[in-house]
Amino acid sequence: MYQKHGKDSVVPIKNIERELICPICKELFTHPLILPCQHSVCHKCVRELLMINHEDSFDAGSECSLPGSPRSRVPSPSMERLDRLVRSGGSRGSISSPGWRRGSVTPRVTTIPCPGCQHDIDLGERGISMLFRNFTLESIVERYRQAARAAVAIMCNICKPPQQQEATKSCMDCKASYCNECFKLHHPWGTPKAQHEYVGPTTNFRPKVLMCPEHEMEKVNMYCEVCKRPVCHLCKLGGSHANHKVTSMSSAYKILKEKLAKSIHYLISKEDQVRTQITELEQLINQTEENGQLAERRANEHFERLFETLQERKSEMLRSIEQSRNRRLDQLKGQVEEYQGMLENSGLVGYAQEVLKETDQSCFVQTAKQLHVRIQKATESLRTFHPAADPCFDEFVLDTSREETLLKEMCFGGVPDPPLIDLSNSRVYNEASICWRLSDDHLPTDHHVLEYRRWDGEDNGVWRATDRVYGPSTVVSDLEPDSRYSFRVRSCRNSMFSPYSPEVNFHTPPAPAFGFLFSDKCGFSTERLILNKRRDSVESVAGMAFLLAAERVQTGSYIGLDYIIGDTGISQGRHYWAFKVEPYSYMVKVGVASDTKLLEWFHNPRDTSSPRYDHDSGHDSGSEDACYELSQPFTLLTLGMGKLFIPKASSSSSVSTANAASGDPGSRMLPMPQRLGVCLDYEACRVYFYDADTMRCLYERQVDCSGTMYPAFGLMGSGKVQLEEFIATKRLTF
Repeated sequence: MYQKHGKDSVVPIKNIERELICPICKELFTHPLILPCQHSVCHKCVRELLMINHEDSFDAGSECSLPGSPRSRVPSPSMERLDRLVRSGGSRGSISSPGWRRGSVTPRVTTIPCPGCQHDIDLGERGISMLFRNFTLESIVERYRQAARAAVAIMCNICKPPQQQEATKSCMDCKASYCNECFKLHHPWGTPKAQHEYVGPTTNFRPKVLMCPEHEMEKVNMYCEVCKRPVCHLCKLGGSHANHKVTSMSSAYKILKEKLAKSIHYLISKEDQVRTQITELEQLINQTEENGQLAERRANEHFERLFETLQERKSEMLRSIEQSRNRRLDQLKGQVEEYQGMLENSGLVGYAQEVLKETDQSCFVQTAKQLHVRIQKATESLRTFHPAADPCFDEFVLDTSREETLLKEMCFGGVPDPPLIDLSNSRVYNEASICWRLSDDHLPTDHHVLEYRRWDGEDNGVWRATDRVYGPSTVVSDLEPDSRYSFRVRSCRNSMFSPYSPEVNFHTPPAPAFGFLFSDKCGFSTERLILNKRRDSVESVAGMAFLLAAERVQTGSYIGLDYIIGDTGISQGRHYWAFKVEPYSYMVKVGVASDTKLLEWFHNPRDTSSPRYDHDSGHDSGSEDACYELSQPFTLLTLGMGKLFIPKASSSSSVSTANAASGDPGSRMLPMPQRLGVCLDYEACRVYFYDADTMRCLYERQVDCSGTMYPAFGLMGSGKVQLEEFIATKRLTF
């Protein structure tokens, strides 16, 4: 038995068995229902868990009243969650409560976890009666059953044994199977039954028309694009889909069928890639098996070493205790013998008594002197009695609480998930501020370790690690300028390290970061520019002053730019700063300007209504594209409307695009970078503009650095410039 896919390709129906298994009962689907999340579950599996009365009849509309047969159950996590919900729902509800009625098919619990995606599914007040039968899946399951029992025929429902014949047709209207004779008998020509639809023998009788489960007498003829399910016109007119976007069923059928066909065609075209990846996965399975066995052997080795060390220490300690005990016993026993000698008629006293019996004076004196010394010592020992040894063995009592705690904290079943470096919040200058995030369901971690390496350095890309980090970010200092670095991070929990995060690469700027804030003193226009409290963001608003300036112009006009500069100047060295220009900005000019040029702009009167006046170009040409050869005390690059405009190339400037020297304006127009960087080399009198994310030089030019140079910004119309947090923080810290 084969399932057709397109004109030429066929798939053996037996090869798709895993797609036909209910995730709850682990058997072939029986009357599957489509949940709102688009996963399918057997009708009986959901009904048995949700219904108060298991004998209630199932009525899901005019075509949904076929119960399933009893089956054994295979426990699963989804079943356990459903059981808990049913038990908790049973304790909260009551048959006599409002909304519940005896014999009703409304479930006591209307929220269940989908066994496919584990999302909670709210079935609503009508419960499973609101769900569609998955007739397509049901038909495929039936074809699979027929292929599996190819030799088992479908018998006629009218014939009676033993004369029962094999069925040759099935009537979709009568929902019965017939042999040839019975079909002719029950569908005679000239009667309405002769017009019934019949197919080959089957046990799967699907309806001719799909009816709406909410409005049981209405056919579904539209498709809700919000809920992703068929609906009828009453659902759209005043039902739950009234405000949803719907399309005709024919249109939805065409679109979804084309999408599915294209997806299937794409997968089929990638069959070689799939087989290659299957081979890779099989190799990973083998590697996992081998590495798991290797990990077991290493773990055994580690614990064996621990056991050996503990055994050695144990033997040494027991030996020390035994030696100390024997020594003390010898000392105490010797003291006992000494004291026993002080008793009358025994030991030392008895010996002294015998000496006293000596009558020869010379012999007595010869022996008594030494004896008297011994008697004196015994007398002194008697007055100052001290045991010869301490019976307490406190010095051998071990405090292993710290070691026991360490051993108990060793966790071998909870390896933390690898963190992910957050590219949107990480910034790299001469210092790198690297941020990372953990998965939503991550286990608690003790600390993190960030590692980095320089690709083009003398250390040949050797990884260097930071100290332990106890938060989701850290700063790496002393990075080399204009160099490429890789970063990775891993987490640690109970001495168990997670795998490394995927490596991310950053390119450091060509110069150290220059910290500054926007100046609210020099030339700042409070009428048209809004500066935030931190002074790291400035926004231009087209207010009344802008309109009044434009009102004086009768013909074309260049309305003047509103300038704002950094609060710190540059008089030596190489410096780099970065910022973001909002994509909605009408026109923003960014770059550098000398203190003398700024005085001219801010303090000399200017006629903003002159159509020929443009102080930005360096002369009164009225042409933004004019090519100027002489070194100017300022350089500004124009951004706006989501674009970046490269000035015409000259002998003193270069650009990154090959066509920038041409006169075609389109060739000098680039997409606006998300972040723009500016580098000023004061001694070389040169300024560079970079895409701050990729560190690609977009434009460079000679500039006259005869005075103090300031970061300069000009805004016209609506627009906003936001300094990088690292740039502003560096200035605030200073």
